[in-house]
Amino acid sequence: MAFVTRQFVRSLSSSSSASASAKKIIVKHVTVIGGGLMGAGIAQVAAASGHTVVLVDQTEDILAKSKKSIEENLRKMSKKKFAENPKAGDEFVEKTLSSISTCTDAASVVHSTDLVVEAIVENLKVKNELFQRLDKFAAEHTIFASNTSSLQITSIANATTRQDRFAGLHFFNPVPLMKLVEVIKTPMTSQKTFESLVDFSKALGKHPVSCKDTPGFIVNRLLVPYLIEAIRMHERGDASKEDIDTAMKLGAGYPMGPFELLDYVGLDTTKFILDGWHEMDAKNPLFQPSTSLNKLVAEKKLGKKTGEGYYKYK
Repeated sequence: MAFVTRQFVRSLSSSSSASASAKKIIVKHVTVIGGGLMGAGIAQVAAASGHTVVLVDQTEDILAKSKKSIEENLRKMSKKKFAENPKAGDEFVEKTLSSISTCTDAASVVHSTDLVVEAIVENLKVKNELFQRLDKFAAEHTIFASNTSSLQITSIANATTRQDRFAGLHFFNPVPLMKLVEVIKTPMTSQKTFESLVDFSKALGKHPVSCKDTPGFIVNRLLVPYLIEAIRMHERGDASKEDIDTAMKLGAGYPMGPFELLDYVGLDTTKFILDGWHEMDAKNPLFQPSTSLNKLVAEKKLGKKTGEGYYKYK
């Protein structure tokens, strides 16, 4: 009888521990790698929604600029959100900023984080080296996520030993204003990881959508071929870029025409995405290079950020 009782207790204990391991991770502590526009935006929304955040980049100067940018954005938002109570707005800004610390060594902080979100340069080798290193220092439960918009999540996850705790978490620019987050599940991503990231996205006040690890996920997979087809129409002489933009704004209700959007996003960014897809699937007609896009990028005419792209800007 004692033997049976011991076996029963053991069985209960084992199923209780299995149940615990199947529970979703409630993300409280977040490490954001990359203090650029996207990384700073992710850090801001995470801190504003009650998470403790460590923002990581290579130098203190970059991090100081990131923190300043976050503070400026928060003050703008608080003026609108707390128009009738400026004191509450100031308290909100100070509380959010106090939840963000900075660091230049990611490996020294990931041991106590629930989630690492990477938002660095779109270079597979660089991302792989980063995650391979962090994998050695992060806690067992820590989830890794990449904010990449163009690279295959599986290719990044394979640099680690935690493929089941690795997924894509693709935010949109500007992060504090754009409601969408694409949660990308690879064939190895566990359901527990996926659900934890969906819950985290909702906690940020975002609307998560799910997608498999396909080139461009949902938005860019539909958007980039549309932009490239607009370029091809112009290259063939079917219509002027001005008329194409006007047609899509007035006929389809889009806030910006494709050429305006190309210049806003950056022609180098669009070319980088297209080139990556072409390398993965050279026979796909949607992924074929564009002559005029390549020419403008070669001439450093990248859009609004350089003063000229498909249009000229003063």
